Amino acid sequence: MKLKSHRASAKRFTLTKSGLVKMNHSHHRHNLGLKTAKRKRHLRTGTYLSSCFAPTIKAMIAPAHK
Repeated sequence: MKLKSHRASAKRFTLTKSGLVKMNHSHHRHNLGLKTAKRKRHLRTGTYLSSCFAPTIKAMIAPAHK
């Protein structure tokens, strides 16, 4: 049976060459008038997934990156 990647996860996360999982912050789509400029500025940057969640996401998106 062919292994398929979890498409929703593959659209949201990317793997780096060093094996880290890159992601974007949430809460940056609507109700932006209620958030401070500092908060929106920090949400704009990407970040890396924590090490406890990374193996799960890697298993979900790994077939697409082989």
